[in-house]
Amino acid sequence: MRRPEPASSGCATDSGTPSCAARLLLEEQFGAGRPLYQLRQAVQAHAAAAGLPGRRVLDMMIAAHELAANAVRHGAGCGRLRIWSQGGALRCQVDNTGPEIAAALKTEAGVNVAAEWPVRHSHGLWMIRQLADQMSIVSGPDGTCATVVFTLPA
Repeated sequence: MRRPEPASSGCATDSGTPSCAARLLLEEQFGAGRPLYQLRQAVQAHAAAAGLPGRRVLDMMIAAHELAANAVRHGAGCGRLRIWSQGGALRCQVDNTGPEIAAALKTEAGVNVAAEWPVRHSHGLWMIRQLADQMSIVSGPDGTCATVVFTLPA
């Protein structure tokens, strides 16, 4: 899996990554030395400024926190969060991709741990699917990239 390019550095063609028509609003690294409460505050502030209504701001913040917490707990302990506005929606992406993270994600059998995350009632991924308008997770040998979409009001 390749690391998506930021919106300002070129046009990505994958629908799960920012394109030239997108406006990157937030890009933050998280993990060691960057508490998740700071990430929650940044997500909440940027989602509100982008026009999400009050309850949906909280939904996006909860979804972003759960994805980041999964990256910390089940991944390599760190990652990157990006939020961008595109096509009448806010997209929030959490990834822990790259060769240095891929090595930490592999089990002794060489399998990506994220591919085995269960999705059951009361688990974070189940909850995220209830909150977001859309959700996708792509997991490969280089890590995992999860994207949630929240529709902006007309």
